[in-house]
Amino acid sequence: MELKNIYLKRGKEDSLRRYHPWVFSGAIHHIDEGIEEGDVVRVITAEGELIGTGHFQIGSISVRILDFSDRTIDQNFYAERLQEALNLRIALKLLREDNTAFRLVHGEGDFLPGLVIDVYGNTAVLQAHSPGMHYHRKMIAEALTHLDGLEIKNVYYKSETTLPFKAQLDPVNDYIIGKFDTNIARENGLLFYVDWLKGQKTGFFVDQRYNRSLLEHYSAGRRVLNMFCYTGGFSFYAMRGGATLVHSVDSSAKAVSLTEQNVQLNFPTDARHKAFAEDAFKFLENMEKDAYDLIILDPPAFAKHRSALKNALRGYQRINAQAFSKIAHGGILFTFSCSQAVTKEQFRLAVFSAAAQTGRKVRILHQLTQPADHPINIYHPEGEYLKGLILYVE
Repeated sequence: MELKNIYLKRGKEDSLRRYHPWVFSGAIHHIDEGIEEGDVVRVITAEGELIGTGHFQIGSISVRILDFSDRTIDQNFYAERLQEALNLRIALKLLREDNTAFRLVHGEGDFLPGLVIDVYGNTAVLQAHSPGMHYHRKMIAEALTHLDGLEIKNVYYKSETTLPFKAQLDPVNDYIIGKFDTNIARENGLLFYVDWLKGQKTGFFVDQRYNRSLLEHYSAGRRVLNMFCYTGGFSFYAMRGGATLVHSVDSSAKAVSLTEQNVQLNFPTDARHKAFAEDAFKFLENMEKDAYDLIILDPPAFAKHRSALKNALRGYQRINAQAFSKIAHGGILFTFSCSQAVTKEQFRLAVFSAAAQTGRKVRILHQLTQPADHPINIYHPEGEYLKGLILYVE
């Protein structure tokens, strides 16, 4: 079937010539009749030149470019892109006996905009962020099971909360291929349960792998507080690093329960760990000064959209000020933002303002970002979302 076309206004192809993979609705002059959301379309300049092929959707981003040519988007296409993504992870030495969890596809960073795939052992958790990827989920799942260098037996589709609700796709979270096998995965030799059925995102935050390793390096002899702990990733790295005590805090009782299970999986009957199901701001406000000399602040996204940016920056300043005012002298603060709408400069300013508010002497030890299996397409800087600082507080 011949693809339908989307025609750009004159001069609106400049960003596409720089390989930016989005076509915004304001750049479109007109579209062929009969185009439906999720269709694969060709993008044509005002001069009649084909400039790319991609998925159409209704909204401010109208087309997500899959290829800057007249490419057939079929199972062979997905097989090729998935293999390229896997080859990068193999080159990064992420597929090891002591590490079975990693991100295989990171949207635009792997030239598959609208698609996220995390791997936990023999299970791949597939998330669609665009209607086009939703419609192609079975092709993608089938291609996943034929990759050279990775054995995927189960593909779980989890897109109920990631697809645009206005598209009225009514996705159902379920296995496309295979069934539940085991939900225990391994990261740098540590074990953890992954709740891809009901947990946040794909069940675990693999994007903090390198930063958790850094935390392990700094944990020896320290009293550690892991705020917004979710499933406790930072907590059991701190324990392996030799922390004298580790306290994990999350407002979700279910997350706290999973944290406790993960700690027991790695350090059974270890009395150094305690978990609290409490509001993070209240916990920080009520805790004693100097009770901890290493604090992790890894909150959920305070700003999912630019409209929430002002409140988000206030939130980052407030929570970091609490940590600065309470952390022991010579303490270390790991602080993060995963809000894509917040820039590195804005996050740093919020943290710096918090430090100035408390009058503490603070030095930057490390500036952190997302790991290499969450690559940033050099033509799509919007793909950089995780910002972090490791700070020494005198």
